Amino acid sequence: MDTLGKTLTYQAAIAWETNSPLSIEEVKVEPPKAEEVHIKMASSGICGSADHVLKGLLPLNFPLIPGHEGAEIVDSIGEGVSSVKPGDKVLTLVVPQRRECSSCLHPRGNFCEKQDILPSSGLILDGTSRFTCKGEKIYNSFHTSTFTKHTAMPEIAVAKIDDAAPLGKVCLISCEVPTGYRAAVHSARVTPGSTCVVFGLGGVGSAVVMGCKASGASRIIGVDINEEKFPRGRALRVTDCLNPRNLKKPVQQVVVEMTGFGVDFAFEAIGLVDTMIAAWDSCHLSYGVCLIVGLAPSNSQLSLDAVKVISGRTLKGAYPFCLADYKTRGCIPQLVTDYLQKKINVDPLVTHQLPFHQPHKAFELYHTGKTIRCVLLF
Repeated sequence: MDTLGKTLTYQAAIAWETNSPLSIEEVKVEPPKAEEVHIKMASSGICGSADHVLKGLLPLNFPLIPGHEGAEIVDSIGEGVSSVKPGDKVLTLVVPQRRECSSCLHPRGNFCEKQDILPSSGLILDGTSRFTCKGEKIYNSFHTSTFTKHTAMPEIAVAKIDDAAPLGKVCLISCEVPTGYRAAVHSARVTPGSTCVVFGLGGVGSAVVMGCKASGASRIIGVDINEEKFPRGRALRVTDCLNPRNLKKPVQQVVVEMTGFGVDFAFEAIGLVDTMIAAWDSCHLSYGVCLIVGLAPSNSQLSLDAVKVISGRTLKGAYPFCLADYKTRGCIPQLVTDYLQKKINVDPLVTHQLPFHQPHKAFELYHTGKTIRCVLLF
């Protein structure tokens, strides 16, 4: 359908305020302006960061349409758009890539200055919103807002992918997979024969496990308080599973004893200060690497034993939305190609699929830990 120049009405899931249930509403979506695209959503993953948004743990403006992990088809394009055309399959990019700022131009940076995460305005690049409902302006989530059947977003926030890509699965490659997988492969640089511990076996943690295994880790310890995740973790090649609530000692002490001196690489994929400290304390004193992937609530403070910092361990952060330093528009499409060529397999990460109008059920699955990733289908 040609949406160029037209304001049309579609269904979307709106969070009217923090800690309120999502409401399926009729939303007016304005047409794309210059350097923007109008897209039809095909699927969206339920990411833990979206849950943070709904709980008010991230400072966003309400009411808003949440979601940032989407796969879709381009409907129409605004003036000046050259990287995609109507009919193209694309993934949304919570971290855009304009290719002009210092982060985009630096070989190791990707946190484009046009991002809308830190801080988040909930507006498109021109400072306005494309959504209205019941006469009220509805804010955007990080330039993306994927819990809607149609949306308009900046061209720099989408990446064209292979036409053969199954849109019901590859939405995970827009956030979860690069965040976790590349955190292990690229940010931490897990080495063959190494020992690893992963705190949190949810979506991102499971992708971390995949990255550790692909890098040749010989032992991968999975830590989670929900033992229903253990069989799925073992299927991804977790070698040992620990539930801290069943241990008589702090989990970090158990990990050190299991490995003799501590692990080579520790990953925190939960977003809690206590588990961040546990991950740090699980590392080998001299050469261990601790990577924080989980997103902690705003204003959280991490306190470490200053004496132990000088021993040689490395603490690194990989902000979840930063997708482990991927140059998003350039690198994310290659991950999709790798998936199609069976170099990586994201299928085990999609444990549930639900129709778009059941986001409440999807979040129930997330909160009870019964899913690695639930995908909403449009």
